Amino acid sequence: MTTAIELADSVRRGETTATTLTEGSLAAIAAGNGALNAFLHVDVDGALSAAARVDRAVANGEDPGPLAGVPIALKDNLCTRGVPTTAASRILEGWRPPYTATVVDRLLGAGAIPVGKTNLDEFAMGSSTENSAFGPTRNPHDHARVPGGSSGGSAAAVASGMVPIGLGSDTGGSIRQPAALCGVVGVKPTYGMVSRYGLIAFASSLDQIGPLTRSVADAAVCLEVIAGHDPRDSTSLQEPAPSLVASLHDGVEGRTVALVRELLDGAAPDVEAAVNASAAVLRDAGATVIEISIPELRLGLSAYYLIAPAEASSNLARYDGVRYGLRVDADDLTMMNVATRTKGFGDEVKRRIMLGTYALSAGYYDAYYGRAQRVRTLLSRAFAGAYGRADLLVGATAPTTAFELGAKTTDPMAMYLSDVYTIPSNLSGDPAITVPFGSGADGLPLGVQLLGPARSERLVFAAAQVLEEGAPR
Repeated sequence: MTTAIELADSVRRGETTATTLTEGSLAAIAAGNGALNAFLHVDVDGALSAAARVDRAVANGEDPGPLAGVPIALKDNLCTRGVPTTAASRILEGWRPPYTATVVDRLLGAGAIPVGKTNLDEFAMGSSTENSAFGPTRNPHDHARVPGGSSGGSAAAVASGMVPIGLGSDTGGSIRQPAALCGVVGVKPTYGMVSRYGLIAFASSLDQIGPLTRSVADAAVCLEVIAGHDPRDSTSLQEPAPSLVASLHDGVEGRTVALVRELLDGAAPDVEAAVNASAAVLRDAGATVIEISIPELRLGLSAYYLIAPAEASSNLARYDGVRYGLRVDADDLTMMNVATRTKGFGDEVKRRIMLGTYALSAGYYDAYYGRAQRVRTLLSRAFAGAYGRADLLVGATAPTTAFELGAKTTDPMAMYLSDVYTIPSNLSGDPAITVPFGSGADGLPLGVQLLGPARSERLVFAAAQVLEEGAPR
């Protein structure tokens, strides 16, 4: 496997060109996307134009950046000026944003080549990429199974070799869960470390953008590129991007890692075995491994499915058929608004809008939304207590390997439980990473999750590198 770092080095040295790499990626997408439906839009002209700029820079003796010539897939909720951006929803079909997301600008500034927009659950609401208005994405390892969600298109694009790096968004596990199910690395950074400017909002206090890659090192260099303060995002941390690549091989000797019981509750036996094996790898690398319980984590799912829909109901109110996107004409403004939203939104989005509206309504706010926020505070304090005993936490990323297409679409609660191990760190705002760690009994990929306190990305990545090197082959 050639890493993104190696590809960029070869471009900078003149051993290959950005155009060659881009054409190879575009050819792989053309050959494989019909079966996977990972990409919703392929920007051939834009990608080749960006590649030509990188090649001119190299020819002029300039350094195009750490991702020189590396093709990158963008989840289709990241705005790119003039490029169709739909969030996999009919209500935004054909919309071309008038501005570009900060993370996309930073990728372009680092020499990366965005090749297209990837499929997702509509407005990032889902765990299987089956809620897309434009059809489901399929898992590259078994086309009868889901790739996870909501960033399933980016995960499938990376796992299938169409691109070395994909960007996703993680509101309740939407990077890490599909990364685990597709057998790639997925990172949710500390909240505020990566700008959300240009990300189509789902739940603003939970959303974070992060990379999906085939190696921990590639994820580190990508996060270095996209992280750092952005004055256009009021929640952006007032600090520069962390230096991650330089500390990748710091190891875990002398560190304490806690195996969290609640991050294994309900896991399939093969998942539990993989997590226990990962703990042994960390122990062999010099870490002290302890087992702890954080009972408050069991409250995370309930709190999340009040807070996230409440914020979504507010954020999605802007899609009203007046300013942009789909418009269904009717006799008056109210009926036009109803008709537009009825036709434009899918069932899961409607479900969450109604749930969120109810939770925020008069007479129910304190009982539901207010109480959920108090639980969120309780959970954050529990995490802080755990990090007083351990430097890092380890557990499962998803309860099972990839499940079959259609297996959970009629049972929303079963689908929601797919994110039971990932949701807590979104509520706390802390970083987490999933690393591929062997295969399940069915031969499909398994992922192990590492969690750390806020701003501990250096330590999290160093431990992830240890797991990557010690993972079953």
